[in-house]
Amino acid sequence: MTQKHALSSSELGTLWMTFQQKTMTQRFLEYFIEQAEDNQAKEIMQNTHKQIINYLEEIKNIFKNEGAVIPIGFTEQDVNIGVPKLYDNMFDIMFLRLLKEIGMGLHTLHLNMAYRKDIVLFYKELTGFTQNIYDECVDYLQEKDVLPRPPALTMPKSVEFVEGTNYMSGFNLFSEKRALNTVEVAHLYHAIESNIIGMQLITGFAQVATEPEVKKYFVKGKELAKKIVTNNTQLFLQSDIQPPSTWGANATDSKVAPFSDKLMMYCTSMFCSFGLGSSALGTAFSLRSDLPLKMINEAKDIFTFGQDGGKIMAKNGWLEEPPQMQDRNDLTK
Repeated sequence: MTQKHALSSSELGTLWMTFQQKTMTQRFLEYFIEQAEDNQAKEIMQNTHKQIINYLEEIKNIFKNEGAVIPIGFTEQDVNIGVPKLYDNMFDIMFLRLLKEIGMGLHTLHLNMAYRKDIVLFYKELTGFTQNIYDECVDYLQEKDVLPRPPALTMPKSVEFVEGTNYMSGFNLFSEKRALNTVEVAHLYHAIESNIIGMQLITGFAQVATEPEVKKYFVKGKELAKKIVTNNTQLFLQSDIQPPSTWGANATDSKVAPFSDKLMMYCTSMFCSFGLGSSALGTAFSLRSDLPLKMINEAKDIFTFGQDGGKIMAKNGWLEEPPQMQDRNDLTK
């Protein structure tokens, strides 16, 4: 029987990241399951929670077999199940949908960083599971008629090619900007949709945060999400495109924390990373010259906000350190 290769640094790092993200999701689901009033939503979350526990056990076994310490991630101490409801109905599945959207991207990326067959198979299974849960969330929200669809358009009847550089014009004050194309609309719409959910999420975080510095940080994040939604909505209106309507499922008036500041800070950090990746894609695929600059400025604001959050987490001892490579300079002293 062929002996398995030891875990590579990339595989160890991606499994560590997956453990952090899955334990975070586990704690959020424990709270939302207990609060759920809709049986269908509850079943989706219970099935997700059950399978996440199985995947976490797989990661633990891999770490044990490799002689690596098991990360802490997020524990029962990071969630208070019996407290009043922090969000209205439907928010739980909206939030889970966004988590699965992030997860699909991460798992596919991590699959491409895996070389050992069992790790490749692990990420293939995890990707398939995540896609299935995402589909269930979308189906549920569409059945409830709370998931707005992107703008409609008249179908093209012929193939067109760009003529000259005017197509890319966006900065010239004396020329009219062309209407957005469908690729640009797709990325802008996605940014609006994601930041609407993020704004609702972080509003709740700001209400219940324990530490004053953390509360102030969440208020800043809410304003940043609002700014991104406003700016991208304005771009839609300039092209006479109907922006997505604001979803329901807002934060309630509760001020009792269901989650630890540590858990909420990590979740916000993960959303920042997701936002940076989305901005980078939008920049790469936008052909109107003013759009990449706007997206780069948004990404700069998100990056600065994320960095500030990392400093708060480090200062409070909430930032678990990823496995480190050997410091050869230190070893040779």
